Amino acid sequence: MTTGTATSAATPHEPSGPAEPHFILSRPHGTVTARGVTDSITDPAHAVARLRAGTPIVGALPFDVREPAALTVPGRLDVTTTPLPVRTRPAVPTVTVRRHVPSPAEHTRRVADAVTRLRETSLRKVVLARALELDAAEPLDHRAILDRLVAADPSGNGYSVDLGPAGDDHHGVRLVGSSPEVLIRRQGTTVTCHPLAGSAPRDPDPDRDAALGRALAASTKDLTEHAYVIESLTQSLAPLCTDIVVPDGPVLTTTPQLWHLGTPLRATLRDPAVTALELALAVHPTPAVCGTPTDEAMRTILEVEGSRGFYAGAVGWSDASGDGEWMVTLRGAQIAADGLHVVAHAGGGIVAASDPETELDETTTKFGTIMAALGVTA
Repeated sequence: MTTGTATSAATPHEPSGPAEPHFILSRPHGTVTARGVTDSITDPAHAVARLRAGTPIVGALPFDVREPAALTVPGRLDVTTTPLPVRTRPAVPTVTVRRHVPSPAEHTRRVADAVTRLRETSLRKVVLARALELDAAEPLDHRAILDRLVAADPSGNGYSVDLGPAGDDHHGVRLVGSSPEVLIRRQGTTVTCHPLAGSAPRDPDPDRDAALGRALAASTKDLTEHAYVIESLTQSLAPLCTDIVVPDGPVLTTTPQLWHLGTPLRATLRDPAVTALELALAVHPTPAVCGTPTDEAMRTILEVEGSRGFYAGAVGWSDASGDGEWMVTLRGAQIAADGLHVVAHAGGGIVAASDPETELDETTTKFGTIMAALGVTA
């Protein structure tokens, strides 16, 4: 892992400015910030080539990697060993929900249709999402939103990424959120990931909350859903890694809003030249955000939802040595260039045993992270 100024032979673009990072990823073990864009990259294969040549990369991958990515070669990449220090920021202006996309009733119908498809075809799991379109009374400060997200998360998780490198349609757009899910992390030849699949809402009452966690840990439906993710990840990592260590079963993890089933995986790289970005591309999208089989689930999502853009994609970094970390872009929102318009997404894994109303409630709970940061109720 490196700290300091990244060098590049690329022709410098107009820098993002020395004071304001165009990329921030806060994690419990450290914060990575990037300033000054020396090159923008939409093709992940091009970014991998730059990494292999010793150039760091930061940014975001879309859910469907056939769409343009928002990756950059930073002029400066800084790494600390603590979560992002939360600064005092102005209060967030009034934010209101303008529209549900689709409506709650339509989402439950989509889930019911997916359950029928799951029972009648080879599809075993599909993740369906819905969106909220919101309006702010005054322009939002993306850093203020990030600070609120980091302060509210016990682990200090948060991210803010400029999506401008993805093309003109994303000029000035910020992706901001607080993801609990590690897609992949590389430290030397050690590879780790911590997929989450299967969830239940938290409860303010400690006894009821604990009971909800125990019920999730014993849920056949959620354990089955989680097993699909672990099976897919181990298969994706096998060509690149040896000594893949998978615990006997998932463990309970929490966010302020949800219980999750999570499984920490560890492996060793076969080839030390393989970078964190290459590992992210090898496993993304996992069944945790797409479904299984992947191709069939992807076709279903595109048919039902259309493009997800950067929701359920990945946000992260790889330094000049290939080390780095990529998080699944969950619990967040895109803030328009004018700061007045916001789009947030939330989804849930659908299996044959899913109940449409319960799945709707799960998305509402998952909206809670970004809605609390924006000061609104989903």
